[in-house]
Amino acid sequence: MASRGLGWFTRLAWRVVEPGTPYRDNWHIGLMCEYLEAVLNLEINNLIINIPPRHMKSLLVSVFLPVYSWLRAPETRWLTGSYALPLATRDALKSRRLIQSPWFKERFGDRFNLCGDQNRKARYENDHGGSRLAFSFNSAVTGEGGDVLVVDDPLRAQDADNPAAIEKVNEIFDQAITTRANDPRRVRRIIIMQRLHENDLTGHLLAKMEQGGERYEHLCLPAEYRARAYFPPANRPGWRDPRSKPGELLWEGRFGERENAAARANLGERGYSGQYAQLPMPAGGTIYLAEWWRGRNRVELNWARSRVSVRYLSWDTALKDGQENDHSSMVVVELLNDGRGLLREVIWGKWTFPRLAEEIIFQAERWNSDGLLRGIVIEDKASGISALQTLRQSAPAWIAAVLAGFSPGLLSKEARARQASLWCERGMVILPLPAQDAGWLPDFESQLYAFPAGRTKDAVDAFSQAILFLEHLLSGWWQGGRGGERGTSERL
Repeated sequence: MASRGLGWFTRLAWRVVEPGTPYRDNWHIGLMCEYLEAVLNLEINNLIINIPPRHMKSLLVSVFLPVYSWLRAPETRWLTGSYALPLATRDALKSRRLIQSPWFKERFGDRFNLCGDQNRKARYENDHGGSRLAFSFNSAVTGEGGDVLVVDDPLRAQDADNPAAIEKVNEIFDQAITTRANDPRRVRRIIIMQRLHENDLTGHLLAKMEQGGERYEHLCLPAEYRARAYFPPANRPGWRDPRSKPGELLWEGRFGERENAAARANLGERGYSGQYAQLPMPAGGTIYLAEWWRGRNRVELNWARSRVSVRYLSWDTALKDGQENDHSSMVVVELLNDGRGLLREVIWGKWTFPRLAEEIIFQAERWNSDGLLRGIVIEDKASGISALQTLRQSAPAWIAAVLAGFSPGLLSKEARARQASLWCERGMVILPLPAQDAGWLPDFESQLYAFPAGRTKDAVDAFSQAILFLEHLLSGWWQGGRGGERGTSERL
């Protein structure tokens, strides 16, 4: 039976572990099973799964998976931990009760047996050399080694704003947990958690990966569908999220609209964004504040389309596409007939030159289908200089005519953001409603409110540039014309 896979085993064993709760299958469970089996098969060495609470996270990874793995390889040694030892012990006990149940013994009793002299709540062994040790981030694991290291919720939700607690978890993982591998070449690591902070363990490991550190496959499963979630991880290119509309729920059979609304009300927008949308953000933002767009300064896109007078594209460019390099980002802003600016779209990606120039041309043609594009704004320094020169020589004449080299003087990107934020605070920049067809919006808002402390900043740089450009334009300071002549930056 176990040969049919982890999902099959989970369905069979469910009634033993959760006898009073009916099993409700869903596509996300099958997807997680596929990745977890890839870990057991050494197709994936390091895996991060971000998923909301109560979506079978701990039961699948910390209860069923270790037992299932022993049916295939009973010699496997497991280290399974959480932020609190009682939680890690709870799941280890559920696994042990499953192994000792009459149902399991009748079907799989010939595979292995637990050793009587090493059969405690937090640590037990089987007669093939396999073991299971439960630990917490407050308890030492010195002297113990593992083949599979599982971290299930390393940080308490209450510590989302506790930098010392966050740093402690990351330090313990780096210096203590990762060193517990029995075989460094074959060790497998699984981190499963909801997001709580930009620098939580997921953010910490992804940031290290971008800097050339150890690679983790990242499976992100937000409660509500958004187009820019991390689907699929690199070695599963054939999989696609079955959801397609923004806001479609992850497990509607168990967590429908009412349950998700209750979670949002209980946690607030910030808590819901981290734990359910997997988009951690600081409390209200630091430079750009969430409260400026909470319940106001939001519009329906259909309402705005008939009120657009002109449109501008703002690019923050990077010339390299390596894992460690920055993204290039484009922001589309539309000036409405009431003088306000509407953020219409944000994209970002890693393009080498001249592919970046091709992308700039493509986006210009796309956003000028109605003839409303009046400017393509690119900072005229560093990589932007190359982009401007190339486009002026190779782009169609009408694109070269609307290029604008933007010169912000000596101001840092943070200083520019503070200047641009004044426009937002006055209600002069509006955003689409969250329910609109704007799959880019949650990721962008997460960047916006985390700036400048966030891990990713490129889209915010393009956004700040767009606002300052509009400010110059509407104030009459900007004198740019054909060829992107520079305007004064003295007032910046």
